Amino acid sequence: MIVNLTPDGWQIIYQQAHALLAAQLAWQWQPFGPTDRWVGLLAAIAQHDDEQEHWDGHYGLTPAGAPANFTMKEFSLPQATGVMRAARFQGQWRSLLTSMHMSFLYESLRGQQPETDQFLDEQKACQQRWRRALHITKAEAQQAYDLMQWCDRLSLILCRQELPEMGRHLEISTGPDGQRHEVAQPATGGPVTITPWPFAAKEFSVSVEACQLSQLQFKDDEELSEAIRQAPIVTLRWDFAK
Repeated sequence: MIVNLTPDGWQIIYQQAHALLAAQLAWQWQPFGPTDRWVGLLAAIAQHDDEQEHWDGHYGLTPAGAPANFTMKEFSLPQATGVMRAARFQGQWRSLLTSMHMSFLYESLRGQQPETDQFLDEQKACQQRWRRALHITKAEAQQAYDLMQWCDRLSLILCRQELPEMGRHLEISTGPDGQRHEVAQPATGGPVTITPWPFAAKEFSVSVEACQLSQLQFKDDEELSEAIRQAPIVTLRWDFAK
């Protein structure tokens, strides 16, 4: 989960909700490629953070008893394996994109654990096999994945409250159009802007739901889980304009 400190406590956004926000952003791009692949790409983006592990012990808490942000958690091979297992039920294209995301996230861990290395090797081998089976080039697969990674990154910027102050620009990443994009919000407020503008529409809105916790510390995962179930839900919304 994504955890933000607020004046009233904690704001909690589930990673699955962040992924749905990423899919909303992808929806605004001009579709490219065959229809079935475009829909599969949207599905991969929307579901790339599924198969989250159940909390166990202090899995959802820091040592001080605060809700743990996802960046504080170590790599979980069972979760990564579960994500790939779920993707395969939706076909080779979805599996290829999800596998490329696993490589992007975890290739830096190579050399630390034999089991992780084996998982990473499997991803590389499967990616090659799926590209051949689908008759697509490495460049075509990379273009699609670039959109997935771009939308994931921008969604995280929004969910983690990382929009720069004073109208400053923040780099997102290189999009499927081969251009590097930056995000900014005017110092006076108003719609979020992307430079260069990549979307089909000139303006649109996206949203994500968040839980608002007023309690700062929790004795265990069960108490945190119950607090989240009872917490008020707020809808965070961002307007974008060219």
